[in-house]
Amino acid sequence: MSVFTPVSHSDARSLLEHYTLGELESLEGIAQGMENTNYFLTTTTGEYVLTLFEHIPAADLPFYVGLMDHLAHHEVTCPAPMRRDDGEMLSHLNGKAAVVVTRLPGAARPDPTPDDCRKVGEILAAMHVAGVEYDASLENPRGTAWRESFSAKIAPKLSREDNELIASENQYQAMHDDTVLPQGIIHGDLFHDNVLWDDEGEGGVIDFYFACDDVLLYDVALAVSDWCVNPDATLDRDRERAFLDGYHEFRPLEALEVDLWPAMLRRAALRTLLGRLGYNHYPRDSHMTIRKDHDFSRRLLEHFIAHARER
Repeated sequence: MSVFTPVSHSDARSLLEHYTLGELESLEGIAQGMENTNYFLTTTTGEYVLTLFEHIPAADLPFYVGLMDHLAHHEVTCPAPMRRDDGEMLSHLNGKAAVVVTRLPGAARPDPTPDDCRKVGEILAAMHVAGVEYDASLENPRGTAWRESFSAKIAPKLSREDNELIASENQYQAMHDDTVLPQGIIHGDLFHDNVLWDDEGEGGVIDFYFACDDVLLYDVALAVSDWCVNPDATLDRDRERAFLDGYHEFRPLEALEVDLWPAMLRRAALRTLLGRLGYNHYPRDSHMTIRKDHDFSRRLLEHFIAHARER
């Protein structure tokens, strides 16, 4: 959630002419995130988030916006897209596709407790279950093909040690057939800064723009590799257990999923490492982007590799 495309108050007022959301009161750019332009948009009827899509193919946007609308109507606390006066959820602003969604209350928790992890496990499982009834699909743009092609692209910018680590892990992941695992709609980026906690301690999920069809267990691993790790890039077993217990309440893992859990943790760490290397070596022209720590992701991958055989 960065600012790549500036939006003026005049721009926002023009956009609001197509909605029944009242008059503009304030507009504030959001620095967090890496992919889209985002603003807090406050009107006389409430608080919203305005997103301008910078890189997502136009053909994919109905999937993301429709998914939020679907989940918001299936008891998942997430931003609900606002409809224009013509009934559409997508708009255009300053040459970019755009959407206005409800702003969730609360804030992220940078140091989650085991109880937080249990609740997020429940939330993720609820999303996976609700996603079964969503009638759209989208192939993961950061799946196997992307991991391998991007590894080759970025190799000249990395050390020999980093390239050897990434190449070895890509080979390891190629040995595992994930088609035998339960598949469905995944969030794809359920890190701790994408859950906002309100005053009642209830969590709401934001930033669905990595959502796609993939292995459900992979989505669990992506979340655990952020929510349940220590500052020294090691896994906190108490928080991991709490997360998986919460998830189990809504969708118990199958035996094969349990067997492949260590491999999925490694895949999650590899995806995050490659993504953060990309953000740092191929920065985008943003006014407010916050950089990510790829060294931490590398050490976490090494940790998962070293301890995989202990499970």
